[in-house]
Amino acid sequence: MKNIVTATAVICSLTMNAQAPKTTGEIKYPETKKIEHTDTYFGTKVNDPYRWLEDDRSVETGAWVKAQNSLTYDYLKRIPYRDAIKARMEKLWNYEKISAPFKEGKFTYYYKNNGLQNQSVLYRKDAKGKEEIFLDPNTFSKDGTTSLGGLDFSKDGSKVAYAISEGGSDWRKVIIMDAISRKVLEDTIVDVKFSGVSWKGNEGFYYSSYDKPNGSELSAKTDQHKLYYHKLGTAQKDDKVIFGLDQKRRYVGGSVTEDDRYLVITAANSTYGNELYIKDLTKENSPIITILDNFNTSSYIIENEGSKLFIMTDYKAPNKKIVTADFSNPKPENWKDFIAETENVLSPSTGSGYFFANYMKDAVSVVKQYDYNGKLVREITLPGLGTATGFGGKKEEKVLYYSFTNYITPGTTYAFEPKAGNSSVYEKPKVDFKGENYVSKQIFYTSKDGTKIPMIITYKKDLKLDGKNPTMLYGYGGFNVSLTPSFSIANVVWMENGGVLAVPNLRGGGEYGKKWHDAGTKMQKQNVFDDFIAAAEYLIKEKYTSSDYLAIKGGSNGGLLVGATMTQRPDLMKVALPIVGVLDMLRYHTFTAGAGWAYDYGTSEESKEMFEYIKAYSPVHNVKKGTEYPATMVMTGDHDDRVVPAHSFKFAAELQDKQTGNNPTLIRIDINAGHGAGKSVAATIQENVDMQVFTLFNMGIMTLPNGKM
Repeated sequence: MKNIVTATAVICSLTMNAQAPKTTGEIKYPETKKIEHTDTYFGTKVNDPYRWLEDDRSVETGAWVKAQNSLTYDYLKRIPYRDAIKARMEKLWNYEKISAPFKEGKFTYYYKNNGLQNQSVLYRKDAKGKEEIFLDPNTFSKDGTTSLGGLDFSKDGSKVAYAISEGGSDWRKVIIMDAISRKVLEDTIVDVKFSGVSWKGNEGFYYSSYDKPNGSELSAKTDQHKLYYHKLGTAQKDDKVIFGLDQKRRYVGGSVTEDDRYLVITAANSTYGNELYIKDLTKENSPIITILDNFNTSSYIIENEGSKLFIMTDYKAPNKKIVTADFSNPKPENWKDFIAETENVLSPSTGSGYFFANYMKDAVSVVKQYDYNGKLVREITLPGLGTATGFGGKKEEKVLYYSFTNYITPGTTYAFEPKAGNSSVYEKPKVDFKGENYVSKQIFYTSKDGTKIPMIITYKKDLKLDGKNPTMLYGYGGFNVSLTPSFSIANVVWMENGGVLAVPNLRGGGEYGKKWHDAGTKMQKQNVFDDFIAAAEYLIKEKYTSSDYLAIKGGSNGGLLVGATMTQRPDLMKVALPIVGVLDMLRYHTFTAGAGWAYDYGTSEESKEMFEYIKAYSPVHNVKKGTEYPATMVMTGDHDDRVVPAHSFKFAAELQDKQTGNNPTLIRIDINAGHGAGKSVAATIQENVDMQVFTLFNMGIMTLPNGKM
């Protein structure tokens, strides 16, 4: 502790001698050439001078990335307290993390991280309690950029198939191993994408993938997903296509029921709505039976009891419900309510012979336990207001596990006995953090059109509402994704240094069901940005912060949120952090699986009205000369094959060309990194450090506030 304080004092004493440039006038940006390129949409010409940056394989793009990173990292390393914040974050992060256990065959498995390991290690114990390392992803690559992308055991636990992701890519390789001896059994399955592995007994498994695209595998379009069956001992080239040859579907998945009786197939063309099929695996060459032949609902089989199917659906139930049907006649007209729809959104799980209905009530968890007759057993008493996840497992399990967390409670794992209803702490992390010294409260504010929006605001108890508190406003607002309370070491460091964390539950998310989601899609997408702007205005009005001390942050669809908000209201915030953002809305659907996002966004090609609506908020197309934009650090990964980095490249180029104020516009590009999944601990810490120091420095904070260092 003494050494850290001393280092901080030394660093802060050098503030005037080692400053990063304060203004764009002091920053010499790399030259980004403009090449004439014009697209025409419904008679309207749109210039795209940075189209060349879409070519992720070109020498010119590589040189641009290198030059931009050189500028950005030079800027960041000259911020005086960067090392001090990193030291504090590493110190807090360095605690043991152990997952809930799960049983496979004769072993009990669990993940463990000793604190700062880049990837968590999979351990197991035998019946006598002898512990051994089963799989260590830290050995997959020297730099920690290859991660474990999924793991599935055969029915008796004797075999395992695990997926690896290299450089953060969504493309996976699947390695098949004898789980007892840990010996690799056969050749690696390659080119798997957006897929788990689901075993049929111990002889083989189902998985999904696309044909490898022509051109760059990081950016070329992939739009025909197919379900395959791999039989052990055979070559991948002989894997049989089970579903997906008849017509193009962007997302296809297959899973085998726990009793090995049925193969359940889902198929979708967008991120909402799916077809539903089922196949009897007890009969050779049985047909695939259609349950739903359209994309109008979100429906999944979550359990079966013999031929009785339990289906989670939002069909005539925007907040979702569970229905039953028999395999012999499973179409919707024969469905019967099992757990009826309520005013709160349902997210169910099963385990130990029970159903667990996990509801969101104003974005926090309420969990109810039901038996297989649909009778309510109990409402489970949770440790407080926050997010509870888990309550899943095999039917024969006697104990289930769940995790509970909120913004001031580190994620704690509980063991739950379903028959008695008893909960006990299984694993409580030893974090150097006292939640009682912080406030985390939910408020409701009014958006532009009068809609009430919930927001949770978290900060130290002694905070003064004087409008001068550095505030991080974080949002998402899309794809039916719900932002529920969760603990983060990065957020702790932010709040220790006097920061406020504010997280609103914007329309477009799933917090209040399908209607809430739909209210932030297509030609209602502006509602999401209005909700975010109204959140910022509330924080300023209530003097949590002011425009000089407000930062906005979001990733992926949240990166679009930040990009649209900062181009519409550049006066509202001091700092903007768009992370792996969807920023070129006219062309997002032309890359990788982007066309699958059309349910939320629409596309620029479908109609003149939709084109004009999208163009009006597309961040890349709304950067204007003569405007002072906030200090901006665009962030992406050079191997992001979900939201391709060209989005971020083009947005950064536009900002650097047109920014007229004194605020810097930088782009930070992680090398050998993707959309975020599997990122190493070291890279995650450095990314969070850089966001915080860039934010604080551009708010004019030259020395750290009174947080622990």
